[in-house]
Amino acid sequence: MRLSRSVLLLGAALSLAAAPALAEDLNIGFIAPMTGGFAQVGKDMVDGFQMYLDETNSDFAGAKVKLIVEDDQAKPDLGVTKAKKLILSDKVQMFVGGVLASTGYALAPVSTSEKTVYLASVPASDDLTQRDASKYPYFFRTGWSSSQPHHALGAWACEQGYKKVVTVAADYAFGYESVGGFQKAFEDCGGKVIQKIWPTLGNKDFGPYISTIKPDADAVFSLMVGPMAAQFPKQLRAAGFKKTILGGGTSYDEFALPFMSDEVIGDISALHYSAALETPANEKFVKAYRAKYGKVPSYFSESNYSTAKMIHEVYKKTGGTWPGPEKFIEMMSALKLDTPRGPVSFDELRNPVQDIYIKKVEKKQLFGYDKPELWNTVVKTYPQVSQFWTYGKEKFLAQPVYSREFPPCKFCE
Repeated sequence: MRLSRSVLLLGAALSLAAAPALAEDLNIGFIAPMTGGFAQVGKDMVDGFQMYLDETNSDFAGAKVKLIVEDDQAKPDLGVTKAKKLILSDKVQMFVGGVLASTGYALAPVSTSEKTVYLASVPASDDLTQRDASKYPYFFRTGWSSSQPHHALGAWACEQGYKKVVTVAADYAFGYESVGGFQKAFEDCGGKVIQKIWPTLGNKDFGPYISTIKPDADAVFSLMVGPMAAQFPKQLRAAGFKKTILGGGTSYDEFALPFMSDEVIGDISALHYSAALETPANEKFVKAYRAKYGKVPSYFSESNYSTAKMIHEVYKKTGGTWPGPEKFIEMMSALKLDTPRGPVSFDELRNPVQDIYIKKVEKKQLFGYDKPELWNTVVKTYPQVSQFWTYGKEKFLAQPVYSREFPPCKFCE
């Protein structure tokens, strides 16, 4: 029996409709400071992401990944220009990166206006996943929020018996939010922040600031970024300060440790990652990264490696097809996965829920390497910490975003 032309065409159409969607290329824009004072940070970011791509042959469930790197020199306005170029000229489905909290605040509106996914692997700008979350529906954080690890550090400092602390932090949004988280948790359990000092971002000479530190402080909490991280503890110790230094997340990160000397041994910091984390997943990651790049991975490396892994996990579920920005965000939000930093899930405002580690700088041999080196040994783990600490979402969001003015320095004189 001969079939009619219309029946044959209908059969072909139904066959095509039943066939799975074909994988398509995935263009990812990557914004990082590849030149200037933050260039080492930018290299760590790109290296971490690229290592995951190399491990998977840039194949995400059949989709070929093309990574397009743009240098923003850690300048928020330049970052905006680069993001628009990536979206309009390179036709990326998403863009990743940026370093400074101020860059995060600048890039998030671009994601909204262009309806393009922005994955913040590093910018920790608190309010982007707090009071402003509804303004930026295409924004998703894969890294951390500024105050998240510092709530834990404030609580830990109080538990250790510290009573009075002076804070010294870079004078911009990240510094304010990091100090705010530390101060809130520290004072809520009975501690007192007795002085706040704000060196300018990129400052190299801390002498004028160090000379003003109140002598009755039990410890100093510092939050430094970029080259400031290696310079501040060296200058503080050279000035004769022998008390404890409590460092914010970036103050003792592995990008900075190779530029530090033994004067930082014993210093404490807090973050959601440590290269010294003794788990099979992290040991494998550290060894592979070091073999490939000749250095220990920093949090900037891990965050971007894990961000690439998260994108891949979504693509495994879509069969290698781009699901559209809204569906992609929805699928990212549902992820629960193990990473070198530990288990990660996400809250309803698109911020990671993850372990926070209190770390102590020690000189030791680790993972079979042949000589003692500076490592951030984990001394305490706060499991599955949210951006709202122990306060709960409603109570936390009812207060202002952490700033130069909040919390007020009620114990300062």
